[in-house]
Amino acid sequence: MHTPTLRGRAPAAPTAITALVAASACWGTGTVASKQVVDEVAPLTLLPAQLAASCVFLLIVILVRHEPFAWTPAVRRLAALGVLNPGIAYALGLVGLTTITASMSVLLWALEPVAIMLLAALVLREHIPLPLAAAVGVAIAGVLLVVYQPGANGDAVGITLTVVSIGFCALYSVLTRRMLLDDSALTVVFAQQVAAFFFAITLASFVTLLGGTGWDLEGHAAGDWLAAGASGVLYYGLGFWFFVTGLRRVPASVAGAFLPLIPVFGLAGGYLVGDRLDVRQWIGAVVIVAATAAVCFLQLGARSREVAAVGHPRA
Repeated sequence: MHTPTLRGRAPAAPTAITALVAASACWGTGTVASKQVVDEVAPLTLLPAQLAASCVFLLIVILVRHEPFAWTPAVRRLAALGVLNPGIAYALGLVGLTTITASMSVLLWALEPVAIMLLAALVLREHIPLPLAAAVGVAIAGVLLVVYQPGANGDAVGITLTVVSIGFCALYSVLTRRMLLDDSALTVVFAQQVAAFFFAITLASFVTLLGGTGWDLEGHAAGDWLAAGASGVLYYGLGFWFFVTGLRRVPASVAGAFLPLIPVFGLAGGYLVGDRLDVRQWIGAVVIVAATAAVCFLQLGARSREVAAVGHPRA
């Protein structure tokens, strides 16, 4: 197996790095926003509400940018991955988030870069350079410093659901990277989230029929739905668009190496709602940023060597 060659004009490495950092920013601050909303709106109701707002946002951007879009066989295959993530993965993640602390959730999500790296090596046959693996390890150590709180325990079911969700997200990243060809990142994300939206509607309806808390539409203020929509655009619309933009140009293992930045941006978002960092958390944040900067330099150095070897960037 091998990673397909990307045809067309791919973004340069600095652009990919910027996109991956932006994705981490959207997911970090979006986690804070989602945690606020999921305390008011049932998770299986929140997910389709967020995805509906995201799909509308992405469709508007596609129309404004005059992006060509067609349900080709390749796009349909990529769209099916939307059922995996954000469909199944975030349905499980939101349910898990109701029974564990935000700190515990972020702590567990620090496993995602490792999961992506392992799957990329197994599925895509990506070579993982030792410096990249070391940088990811240092970044994860920084995450532990940032979010670990003695006594911050979580419900066993919530922890299990979160870990399974992480596995699905890692698999999504690797499979999307393998299947991406010359399709626009924007249209790919739109197709995937349309599929995820219909899955979320089906799931909420099925759970309601079984007598569980699927649809929970009564007793909510307009502000709850506005917050759900805004968090959906931020977390799903912008976050996935930026991530797939970066993923089109760099190996899945490199894209995953930027994910430890998520808690840094999450803490920044938390600061705006009154959370404050202690010395240990500041040290952890600096370690994460430094390790991610090392990944950036490694990626830029690899691209410079590639350009020097072939005389022009890989197309």
